[in-house]
Amino acid sequence: MKNIFIVILIASINYTSLAQSKYEKEINVEVGLGLTSPYESTTDVVSTGFFMQGEYVVKIKSWLELKPYAGFITTSSNGKDLNNNPTDEKAETKAFLLGGKARLRAPIPWVAPYLEVGIGGSVGKFETFTSSINIEKSGFLYHIPFAVGLELGKNNGVDIGFRYFFHPSAEQFAGAFAVGISFPLKS
Repeated sequence: MKNIFIVILIASINYTSLAQSKYEKEINVEVGLGLTSPYESTTDVVSTGFFMQGEYVVKIKSWLELKPYAGFITTSSNGKDLNNNPTDEKAETKAFLLGGKARLRAPIPWVAPYLEVGIGGSVGKFETFTSSINIEKSGFLYHIPFAVGLELGKNNGVDIGFRYFFHPSAEQFAGAFAVGISFPLKS
Protein backbone atom coordinates (compact mmCIF):
# COMPACT_ATOMS: atom_id res chain seq x y z
CA MET A 1 0.00 0.00 0.00
CA LYS A 2 2.94 2.31 0.71
CA ASN A 3 4.14 1.84 -2.90
CA ILE A 4 0.73 2.82 -4.27
CA PHE A 5 0.79 6.02 -2.20
CA ILE A 6 4.27 6.86 -3.56
CA VAL A 7 3.08 6.29 -7.15
CA ILE A 8 0.08 8.60 -6.55
CA LEU A 9 2.37 11.27 -5.08
CA ILE A 10 4.83 11.13 -8.01
CA ALA A 11 1.96 11.23 -10.54
CA SER A 12 0.51 14.28 -8.77
CA ILE A 13 3.84 16.13 -8.92
CA ASN A 14 4.21 15.36 -12.63
CA TYR A 15 0.61 16.37 -13.23
CA THR A 16 1.16 19.74 -11.52
CA SER A 17 3.90 20.64 -14.00
CA LEU A 18 1.68 19.52 -16.89
CA ALA A 19 -1.25 21.55 -15.58
CA GLN A 20 0.79 24.78 -15.77
CA SER A 21 1.27 24.35 -19.53
CA LYS A 22 -0.69 25.53 -22.55
CA TYR A 23 -3.57 23.04 -22.27
CA GLU A 24 -7.22 24.00 -21.81
CA LYS A 25 -8.34 23.57 -18.19
CA GLU A 26 -11.64 23.44 -16.30
CA ILE A 27 -13.20 22.53 -12.96
CA ASN A 28 -15.89 19.85 -12.88
CA VAL A 29 -18.26 19.57 -9.90
CA GLU A 30 -20.49 16.50 -9.48
CA VAL A 31 -23.20 15.38 -7.06
CA GLY A 32 -25.31 12.27 -7.06
CA LEU A 33 -26.84 9.22 -5.47
CA GLY A 34 -24.12 7.23 -3.70
CA LEU A 35 -24.21 3.43 -3.94
CA THR A 36 -22.21 0.63 -2.30
CA SER A 37 -22.39 -3.08 -3.09
CA PRO A 38 -20.29 -6.14 -2.18
CA TYR A 39 -18.35 -8.02 -4.85
CA GLU A 40 -20.27 -11.21 -3.93
CA SER A 41 -23.72 -11.53 -2.38
CA THR A 42 -26.46 -14.16 -2.18
CA THR A 43 -29.01 -11.33 -2.36
CA ASP A 44 -28.91 -8.13 -4.36
CA VAL A 45 -27.63 -5.78 -1.66
CA VAL A 46 -27.04 -2.10 -2.47
CA SER A 47 -26.67 0.61 0.17
CA THR A 48 -27.57 4.15 -0.84
CA GLY A 49 -26.46 7.60 0.24
CA PHE A 50 -24.75 10.76 -1.03
CA PHE A 51 -21.82 11.38 -3.38
CA MET A 52 -19.94 14.55 -4.36
CA GLN A 53 -16.71 15.09 -6.26
CA GLY A 54 -14.58 17.88 -7.69
CA GLU A 55 -12.11 17.46 -10.56
CA TYR A 56 -9.40 19.64 -12.06
CA VAL A 57 -9.54 18.80 -15.77
CA VAL A 58 -6.67 19.26 -18.24
CA LYS A 59 -7.67 18.64 -21.87
CA ILE A 60 -4.61 17.14 -23.58
CA LYS A 61 -6.44 16.36 -26.84
CA SER A 62 -10.09 16.60 -27.87
CA TRP A 63 -10.39 12.91 -26.96
CA LEU A 64 -8.12 12.74 -23.85
CA GLU A 65 -8.44 14.45 -20.46
CA LEU A 66 -6.34 14.05 -17.29
CA LYS A 67 -8.24 14.58 -14.04
CA PRO A 68 -7.03 14.67 -10.44
CA TYR A 69 -10.07 14.45 -8.17
CA ALA A 70 -11.25 14.71 -4.59
CA GLY A 71 -14.62 13.53 -3.40
CA PHE A 72 -16.75 12.15 -0.60
CA ILE A 73 -19.21 9.27 -0.42
CA THR A 74 -21.41 8.06 2.41
CA THR A 75 -23.83 5.14 2.15
CA SER A 76 -25.83 3.16 4.69
CA SER A 77 -27.90 -0.01 4.58
CA ASN A 78 -31.61 -0.08 5.29
CA GLY A 79 -31.58 -3.83 6.08
CA LYS A 80 -33.29 -4.77 2.80
CA ASP A 81 -32.17 -6.02 -0.60
CA LEU A 82 -33.20 -4.57 -3.99
CA ASN A 83 -36.41 -6.64 -3.92
CA ASN A 84 -37.32 -5.05 -0.55
CA ASN A 85 -36.74 -8.34 1.32
CA PRO A 86 -35.08 -8.20 4.76
CA THR A 87 -31.40 -9.24 4.77
CA ASP A 88 -28.44 -9.32 7.15
CA GLU A 89 -26.02 -8.65 4.28
CA LYS A 90 -24.71 -5.14 3.80
CA ALA A 91 -21.94 -3.03 2.28
CA GLU A 92 -21.43 0.48 3.59
CA THR A 93 -18.88 3.20 2.89
CA LYS A 94 -18.08 6.53 4.48
CA ALA A 95 -14.93 7.84 2.82
CA PHE A 96 -12.97 10.73 1.39
CA LEU A 97 -11.70 9.90 -2.13
CA LEU A 98 -8.53 11.25 -3.75
CA GLY A 99 -6.67 10.26 -6.92
CA GLY A 100 -6.13 10.74 -10.62
CA LYS A 101 -7.75 9.37 -13.76
CA ALA A 102 -7.74 9.69 -17.52
CA ARG A 103 -10.87 10.12 -19.63
CA LEU A 104 -11.16 8.87 -23.19
CA ARG A 105 -14.06 10.57 -24.94
CA ALA A 106 -15.60 10.76 -28.35
CA PRO A 107 -15.09 14.43 -29.38
CA ILE A 108 -18.68 14.96 -30.50
CA PRO A 109 -20.67 18.17 -29.83
CA TRP A 110 -23.93 17.82 -27.86
CA VAL A 111 -23.54 14.11 -26.89
CA ALA A 112 -20.02 12.74 -26.22
CA PRO A 113 -19.75 9.26 -24.64
CA TYR A 114 -16.73 8.61 -22.42
CA LEU A 115 -14.84 6.02 -20.40
CA GLU A 116 -12.38 6.81 -17.62
CA VAL A 117 -10.02 4.85 -15.39
CA GLY A 118 -7.31 5.67 -12.87
CA ILE A 119 -5.94 4.98 -9.38
CA GLY A 120 -6.60 6.57 -6.04
CA GLY A 121 -6.92 6.23 -2.31
CA SER A 122 -9.84 6.33 0.11
CA VAL A 123 -9.74 7.33 3.76
CA GLY A 124 -12.70 6.27 5.85
CA LYS A 125 -14.72 3.33 7.09
CA PHE A 126 -15.66 0.32 4.94
CA GLU A 127 -17.99 -2.53 5.97
CA THR A 128 -18.82 -5.59 3.87
CA PHE A 129 -20.91 -8.38 5.46
CA THR A 130 -22.35 -11.22 3.34
CA SER A 131 -22.65 -14.98 3.75
CA SER A 132 -19.02 -15.38 2.57
CA ILE A 133 -17.43 -11.98 3.44
CA ASN A 134 -16.93 -10.41 6.87
CA ILE A 135 -14.79 -7.27 6.51
CA GLU A 136 -14.72 -4.09 8.57
CA LYS A 137 -11.85 -1.70 7.80
CA SER A 138 -10.97 1.85 8.72
CA GLY A 139 -8.18 4.07 7.46
CA PHE A 140 -6.50 4.28 4.05
CA LEU A 141 -7.40 1.83 1.23
CA TYR A 142 -6.41 2.12 -2.40
CA HIS A 143 -9.18 2.11 -4.99
CA ILE A 144 -9.55 1.84 -8.75
CA PRO A 145 -11.90 4.46 -10.20
CA PHE A 146 -13.89 3.60 -13.31
CA ALA A 147 -16.63 5.64 -14.99
CA VAL A 148 -18.87 5.63 -18.05
CA GLY A 149 -21.23 8.34 -19.17
CA LEU A 150 -22.12 11.17 -21.52
CA GLU A 151 -21.02 14.77 -21.81
CA LEU A 152 -24.00 16.85 -22.97
CA GLY A 153 -24.46 20.31 -24.45
CA LYS A 154 -22.92 22.31 -27.27
CA ASN A 155 -19.56 22.48 -25.44
CA ASN A 156 -20.08 19.24 -23.49
CA GLY A 157 -20.39 21.18 -20.21
CA VAL A 158 -22.88 18.84 -18.50
CA ASP A 159 -21.76 15.38 -17.41
CA ILE A 160 -24.11 12.47 -16.61
CA GLY A 161 -22.60 9.14 -15.68
CA PHE A 162 -21.93 6.21 -13.41
CA ARG A 163 -18.86 6.41 -11.14
CA TYR A 164 -17.35 3.33 -9.51
CA PHE A 165 -14.54 3.07 -6.96
CA PHE A 166 -13.45 -0.56 -6.57
CA HIS A 167 -11.98 -1.33 -3.11
CA PRO A 168 -10.35 -4.78 -3.48
CA SER A 169 -9.25 -5.07 0.16
CA ALA A 170 -12.82 -4.36 1.37
CA GLU A 171 -14.33 -6.58 -1.39
CA GLN A 172 -16.83 -3.87 -2.31
CA PHE A 173 -17.36 -1.09 -4.78
CA ALA A 174 -18.69 2.34 -3.96
CA GLY A 175 -20.11 4.44 -6.71
CA ALA A 176 -22.75 6.85 -7.82
CA PHE A 177 -25.12 7.97 -10.47
CA ALA A 178 -23.91 11.56 -10.73
CA VAL A 179 -24.56 14.78 -12.62
CA GLY A 180 -21.77 17.31 -13.08
CA ILE A 181 -21.19 20.78 -14.49
CA SER A 182 -17.88 22.03 -15.91
CA PHE A 183 -16.54 25.56 -15.49
CA PRO A 184 -13.77 26.59 -17.94
CA LEU A 185 -10.71 28.29 -16.45
CA LYS A 186 -8.97 31.16 -18.20
CA SER A 187 -5.31 30.60 -19.06
